[in-house]
Amino acid sequence: MAAIVCENSSDNRRMQTGQLWDIFCTVIDNHGDLGVCWRLSRQLRDAGQRVRLWVDDASALAWMAPTAHKEPGIDIRPWADASQTGSLQTMPAADVWVEAFGCTLPEAFVAHFVARTVASRRQQPHWINLEYLSAEDWVPRMHGLPSPVMSGPAKGWTKTFLYPGFTHDTGGLLRENDLLERQQQLNRTSWRQKHAPNLAPGGLLISLFCYEPAALPLLLTDLVGTPHHLLVTPGRPLAAVQQALAHMPVHPSWSALPYTEQNGFDEMLWACDLNFVRGEDSLVRALWAGQPFIWHIYPQDDNAHHAKLEAFLDWMQAPQDLSAAHRIWNGLAQGEWPVPSASSLSSWNRTVQAARERLLGQRPLTSQLIEMASGPTPIQ
Repeated sequence: MAAIVCENSSDNRRMQTGQLWDIFCTVIDNHGDLGVCWRLSRQLRDAGQRVRLWVDDASALAWMAPTAHKEPGIDIRPWADASQTGSLQTMPAADVWVEAFGCTLPEAFVAHFVARTVASRRQQPHWINLEYLSAEDWVPRMHGLPSPVMSGPAKGWTKTFLYPGFTHDTGGLLRENDLLERQQQLNRTSWRQKHAPNLAPGGLLISLFCYEPAALPLLLTDLVGTPHHLLVTPGRPLAAVQQALAHMPVHPSWSALPYTEQNGFDEMLWACDLNFVRGEDSLVRALWAGQPFIWHIYPQDDNAHHAKLEAFLDWMQAPQDLSAAHRIWNGLAQGEWPVPSASSLSSWNRTVQAARERLLGQRPLTSQLIEMASGPTPIQ
């Protein structure tokens, strides 16, 4: 196997002699699905693995990871190419297939590599279904379970479920080896002066990354007349704020941020006093940031996200006022927006710090994924 020299996140040279991974991602939310898959691809590469990332819409990488197409050890492929048999003929067979968030692999891709596997009398690749993140109590029971393929060209093969989670008996969370070191190196004062130069003395710097929460007008109204400053991320958050402000005669102190790459998003979370985050990827980043945050969970039509949110609040051991803020922000409860006081923010900070300490004692998702893919392949 040819070795590829790559640069890891710690600037240490290492040889890429690990397994070849095919990661498949269908984009529902550019910021979340693709964000997780890109972080995973980089962390696998930094651990010496080789990655092909198949994605149906890679456009968000232009700002999320501007150097993505030049990264050594990671080959970004259009999803459509996985159905082009001619293109597949010249590709080496991967050792691992990863279906991110339950996406379905193209049948032509599966059929082609099943036929090559049978012809060469190789064992099937490790086929891993990387599921969504949840703190619900059924997650540890499902993590690591096999799932036989009952139909199609891979009939008789087996997939394995990997469930990310917040406890030792789950698949863990994505975490870079140098994450805490990078956080310590940030000049927080300089960042705040650059992005909020007019922040009043004693004011809180608040970041907003959300969908369209019904409680957004309450937050904006309560910020009016305070020394606090709101940093609004682009896309849906900015559109939601502009719509709400159109109906307000007086506006709070706020400014719009440009799109930024993933490290820049981390720096925003590290520098702010309170972060509003959304979805899965930014929730994990907010936990690693260790700053008080409020999570806007991805809404589901059947309200399944209600139980998911409650399970997370239970795991985090959130105090009553922090739980109330989450429920109002997510539309699970009505009431006045609980403007955080200095004492409540201090309590929220202790809660997040304690949660982060628990997580730092657990094995990262990438390590567990590599271990899962290094064992014996399922019996066909």
